[in-house]
Amino acid sequence: MTMRSLERLLRPASIAVIGGGTWCENVVRECRKAGFVGALWPVHPNRPEIGGCPALSALDDLPSAPDAVFVGVNRHATVDVVEVLNRLGAGGAVCFASGFREASRELGDGADLQEALVRAAGDMPLLGPNCYGFLNALDGAALWPDQHGLTPVSRGVAIVSQSSNIALNLTMQARGLPLAYVLTVGNQAQTGLSAIAGALLDDDRVTAIGLHIEGLDDLSAFEAFAREARRRGKPVVALKVGRSEAARTAAISHTAALAGSAAGSDALLERLGIARVNSLPALLETLKLLHVSGPLAGADIVSMSCSGGEASLIADTAHGRRVAFPPLDAGQKEVLAGALGPKVALANPLDYHTYIWGDVPAMSRCFSAMMQGPANLGIVILDIPRMDRCDPGAWLKVIDAVECARTKSGKPMAILSTLPEAMPETVAADLMSRGIVPLCGLDTAITAIEAAALLSKPVSSAHIRSPGPVDAPRLRSEQEAKAILGEHGLKIPASHAAASPQEAARMAQELGFPVVLKGTGLAHKSEAGAVALNLNSALEVNAAALAMPAPAFLVEEMVTGTLAELLIGIVPDPAHGYVLTLAAGGVLTELLQDSRSLILPVDATDIRRALAGLKIGRVLAGYRGSAPCDLEAIVAAVLAVQDIVLTAPVAEIEINPLLCGADFAVAADALLIMGEY
Repeated sequence: MTMRSLERLLRPASIAVIGGGTWCENVVRECRKAGFVGALWPVHPNRPEIGGCPALSALDDLPSAPDAVFVGVNRHATVDVVEVLNRLGAGGAVCFASGFREASRELGDGADLQEALVRAAGDMPLLGPNCYGFLNALDGAALWPDQHGLTPVSRGVAIVSQSSNIALNLTMQARGLPLAYVLTVGNQAQTGLSAIAGALLDDDRVTAIGLHIEGLDDLSAFEAFAREARRRGKPVVALKVGRSEAARTAAISHTAALAGSAAGSDALLERLGIARVNSLPALLETLKLLHVSGPLAGADIVSMSCSGGEASLIADTAHGRRVAFPPLDAGQKEVLAGALGPKVALANPLDYHTYIWGDVPAMSRCFSAMMQGPANLGIVILDIPRMDRCDPGAWLKVIDAVECARTKSGKPMAILSTLPEAMPETVAADLMSRGIVPLCGLDTAITAIEAAALLSKPVSSAHIRSPGPVDAPRLRSEQEAKAILGEHGLKIPASHAAASPQEAARMAQELGFPVVLKGTGLAHKSEAGAVALNLNSALEVNAAALAMPAPAFLVEEMVTGTLAELLIGIVPDPAHGYVLTLAAGGVLTELLQDSRSLILPVDATDIRRALAGLKIGRVLAGYRGSAPCDLEAIVAAVLAVQDIVLTAPVAEIEINPLLCGADFAVAADALLIMGEY
């Protein structure tokens, strides 16, 4: 069924409020408080007024089909009300009541009642149930049953949250961020986060979109939203919760443990060009930066402060992060020396001392010179004194100088307070009106810069492959798994299966020494003591086999000349797609925790970039004079594993280790769980 547009619901000319409790009274009051100028129709069978507004006694008394409706009655009555609203042709409804699918364990009929609610809504858009609704500060529509901190704005950012309480808290921010919309999605019974966020793209007054995500509603719909946002130039930043959840407690392979829900969501968001942050303050700071300046072309910054301590703090905070402080060139130093005098050490970050404090022209020359280089963003660290106890006049002159430098350079600039409370909301609002970003807190500011720079990177145009069901999956033997890998072009060592230690010794002689002996039927052979390397005689093979806790064996040629070991693994993640994990392999997999995750499909460029981002990537490239590994062979191996997953019913696959040498990449061990092939 095709759902009606969300236009009438989100930007209504008429609002109906169904119910007479405190929550419904609040909706009426908040609409009036927000300056809603459209028709407002409370409906209650017994009360003559709700929240000071004359009430109608029945839905059929409505003068016309309302654009937006807040349904604030009990869960059973909600279903009946929604059915009538759908029949009347309402633009959409917010279902406040709880006790639906989210309470299935507590209430036996919760899931059934939610299905009935969806049927009752038909093609009428439905938010919830179990949600607060939404606030539209652009048009004064407040289908919201509680207090909130929004004020009318002419443009601003939109936030969509899966938690009503978090959304409520975000409305109380005092950081100067103009909030155009705040929306909650509740159970997403019919209308999911992707559709709601997508509808916001149609409003030109929305500058950026922030998402609080507990779980994606639909992978293909979310991908479509992200690509459309990218096409329209609307930056998106997400706070995805669930990072602390155990990846997969029953995992058979290392891959399943490394590619948990957090890795999958990180990879998906990066693939779609959505910046991810891990805290609410970081979400707000990133949205501020995006609202004022949009995505940054890069993460090269210059920092200026009148304190060596602050210069050191920001340098330390940025250490190991994806930001850089480009050095000053000769031209910059010449101008700076003229503005600051001979006593100031010229560097980035810059401590410009207090010699020019209060001198707006001198500060302007200083800041402008710093902005002449390759930096993508200029930062001036400034903590405003308490305005209730101190005179901030001299500090406010710094803002005038920053405005001059920003205008002259044409580059984004920010005022950064090391303490959030040292950036008063009135100052933050003034900075935004001047086109200056007000940032609060060193760590969250660096996070915001990283996120804004990520958004300028190109994204793959290949559509994400959603995992399908795998019927009757079973763990294949290593020999069978390797045979399948070989069919897809992966290089594997010559091998023979053996049912006894004696047979293993004979097979080793046929292969030629040295050999590797493995006990079969075990997922983690090394941990179980079921791998013996560099065996050079039949006697050594026989003795090693007798010592292994395995009923059967695999004898393989010993690959020599290995320079590095990698792990290649893919697991299907219904929420995020097929997750490809590249990691340091062999016994180092768990020790180093050195991994990168990508979403399929990938190409050679994606793989090279991911390998370069690993710690072991330096070994692959040739570390401290050692020979480099055959990168093209490694890339071909990864593409071969991808080919298996995209053409066969694979539930899980892992190559660990992939032995990498100067002219080879060989799959030394393989785990494969798949259906009939």
